[in-house]
Formats: sequence, structure tokens, C-alpha cells
Amino acid sequence: MLGRTLQISAVAVSLTLLAAAQTIPAGTHLTVRSARELSSGTAKVGDRFEASLTHALVVSGKTLAKAGAPARGKVTLAKSSGRLHAPGQLSVRLTSVQVEGKMVPLSTASYHLQGKSHTKSNATKIGGGAAVGALIGGLAGGGKGAAIGAGAGGAAGTGVAAATGKEEAVIPAEKAMSFTTTSATRIQ
Repeated sequence: MLGRTLQISAVAVSLTLLAAAQTIPAGTHLTVRSARELSSGTAKVGDRFEASLTHALVVSGKTLAKAGAPARGKVTLAKSSGRLHAPGQLSVRLTSVQVEGKMVPLSTASYHLQGKSHTKSNATKIGGGAAVGALIGGLAGGGKGAAIGAGAGGAAGTGVAAATGKEEAVIPAEKAMSFTTTSATRIQ
């Protein structure tokens, strides 16, 4: 009777270990490389993207997916840049990874990226335009001309900043992105 109980316990422990190895637990880190560029200026929420694992997915000492295994994700936020303020924003998350030849759904936290700030670039363009305008106005018409030239130069600098000022968030092709699973995923 004791031998039979030990056998049943051993089988239960084995099944538990097998089940644990066939689950991707919450908090698992995955790093992938994107297959193509994603930009806040062109992407739309819901757009899908392809990627591949940069490192093997190992859980409890068992390799579930090798480096290079396909992964998929989607865009969860895409906000295009304004011309003079509000840089672009882009968020993506993984939705699945290939394990043993089949795509397994995942739930991960987002990878978020924001474009560069407009402040320094705009200040340089507007301030530089005002300075050049003041110099030219001062040479042509004295103090009053300098004031008029500064205003005109500042306006021209603002126009240049508006025409060239988009700062989109861009995830280049082959960019490594790290994600963390937010819930456990059982592999069927």
C-alpha cells in the first residue's frame, strides 16, 4: 500500500513539473528584433508587426523557443508629432511567440518610445532667425530697424521650425525591444 502511494505521488510530482515547464510564467522577459521600421507618423493602433527572438525562451531549464523564433506584436499607441510641440509617441506589445512550431498567444507590457523634444531645435531656429533679422534691421535702419528685423526674423524662424519640426517616434528595423509577460500562458 505504501509503495502504491509513493508511485502515485511520484507521478503527480512529474505531471506538476511537466505542467510548469509548459507554462510561460508572468514576469518572463523576452527580447525581440523588429522585422521592419515602425513610426508614430505612419503606424495606426492595431497594426501588426513581425519580430524574432534574440535569445532562447527558457523556462525552468527547458528551452521552449530558440533564438530566432518568430514573434508577433501590435501597435497599442500611435500619436503623430505636432509641428512645434508634442513629439510623436509609439507603444507596441508582443501578442505571440512560436513554441514547438505553433504560435502561442502572450500578454506583455508595452514597449514605449517618444520622439525627441522640439524645444532645443525650435529655440535655435526661432532665436537664430530673430538674431539675424535684428542684425540686418540694425544695419539698415538703426535701433528701430533692429526691433522690426528681430520680429520679422523671429517670425521667419518660427516658420522654419513649423516646416521642419516633426519629431516622430521611430523603432528602426532590427531594433531590439524587451518585453515582460503580464500573465502566465499555458502552452497547449
